[in-house]
Amino acid sequence: MKWILEWISQNRGRFIGLVCGLAVAILFLTIGFWATLLIVVCTGVGAYLGAHPEVTERIPDFFRRLFTKPGEQ
Repeated sequence: MKWILEWISQNRGRFIGLVCGLAVAILFLTIGFWATLLIVVCTGVGAYLGAHPEVTERIPDFFRRLFTKPGEQ
């Protein structure tokens, strides 16, 4: 068991990739391609927005402009 923890600590990126790949494979086999693709895209968008707070701050303004009639405030 100790050698497994040592390997994980030495190969953190490889381990994360392995776990992500396994999770995507299980999702693909259980819920199908399109549902898995939707989950991956939503996760990627969420990770991007979480990593870039300046984009997150502009989202309410975007929706406000999207649903407001021109000339109305």
